[in-house]
Amino acid sequence: MEGIEEVLKRIESGELSISRLEKELPPNLAALARRAYLERSLGVSLSSIASTILDFDELYGRNIENPIGAVQIPVGIVGPLRVNGEYAQGDFYVPLATTEGALVASVNRGVKAVTESGGATVRIVKDHMTRAPLLWTPGIVEALRLVEWIKEHQEELKARVGEVTRHGKLVEAQPFIVGNLVWIRLYYKTGDAMGMNMATIASDRICKHITENYPGEASCVALSGNMCSDKKPAIINRLLGRGKYVVAEALIPRRVAEKVLKASPEAIDYVNRAKNLLGSAAAGSPSYNAHIANIIAAVFLATGQDEAQVVESSMGFTWTEIRGEDLYISVTLPSLEIGTVGGGTRLPTQREALSIMGVAGGGNPPGVNALKFAEILAATVLAGELNLTAAIAAGHLASAHIQYGRGAAKQRKEARQEH
Repeated sequence: MEGIEEVLKRIESGELSISRLEKELPPNLAALARRAYLERSLGVSLSSIASTILDFDELYGRNIENPIGAVQIPVGIVGPLRVNGEYAQGDFYVPLATTEGALVASVNRGVKAVTESGGATVRIVKDHMTRAPLLWTPGIVEALRLVEWIKEHQEELKARVGEVTRHGKLVEAQPFIVGNLVWIRLYYKTGDAMGMNMATIASDRICKHITENYPGEASCVALSGNMCSDKKPAIINRLLGRGKYVVAEALIPRRVAEKVLKASPEAIDYVNRAKNLLGSAAAGSPSYNAHIANIIAAVFLATGQDEAQVVESSMGFTWTEIRGEDLYISVTLPSLEIGTVGGGTRLPTQREALSIMGVAGGGNPPGVNALKFAEILAATVLAGELNLTAAIAAGHLASAHIQYGRGAAKQRKEARQEH
């Protein structure tokens, strides 16, 4: 095997591409050589990126290509958070990976309020991953014939799915027609996996079955026709759901709102209606909330979820009502796309983060870990929404960011100087 210096000379001469190093070296050595080349050619130091526990011999080709190391993101913890779900029952600690000062403290105050109020009640309304192949037909008459044929042959399509996956199951094939084009939105159960790869492989098998067996004229234009809709905000996901459709709610007594959140139920309710509802409507937002994406992104990064799916997973609605002296609050997440196996969940730190919540790996029976995780995450989002809305109602938003964000380091420095 060549030494690193010889490999670097071949890269510098143009004989060897940095994207093909794994053909010459084991992945860990290839990452080292690629990093060394960048340091030498760009005149930069990548010693921090080099500091990682990741084993690229295991991850290359499964989780990463052209690796040079890893980045680190601080991980904080909130809890204990009481969750009263069907799958998550009890008190949980939840990891948040973020670089935003004040976020963990903000969510944690909401967690305290929710827990002191008896916890969050959470339920899964729907559970399915979707993929929507796009099929061409010569015209509307043929398109309607194709749709009817697919309806009549759904059992055949379900059987084809079983040929390519043990865990995925086709639940429904829902057609949409525009002109001569037909989208088939396929709904799958995917166990504890988020399921996008599973749904893609199964949908490919279904498309081949349709084009090979349908007696009319039809062809597959795109395995994913954007009616799914993946990694894009889409009204169809907001209405019909994708991944886990989850609702979390809590009744916050006045004493808890005023003691913990420093705001009255009436003030919190008004800010929610004026800011989260009317403000979002006036801005043309597809979802009405304070900062759901903050919590979704932080948990996704900590637990190895697909970061791009923060886009649709953070679509949601925060609702409040005054009930007697108390505040009712709920969050609805119609497109929460998460899993506890596959993808980044297998990385060592992310798996540890999932283990904090007791949801690492596959559940028994399959699927229960992902459902439990969805309930915990929805309850965490509820806490985050409650606290930020209350902080705005109490006029604490700016002061919190000064205390925990950009002003915190300056304050600590000044305090040290005084002593």
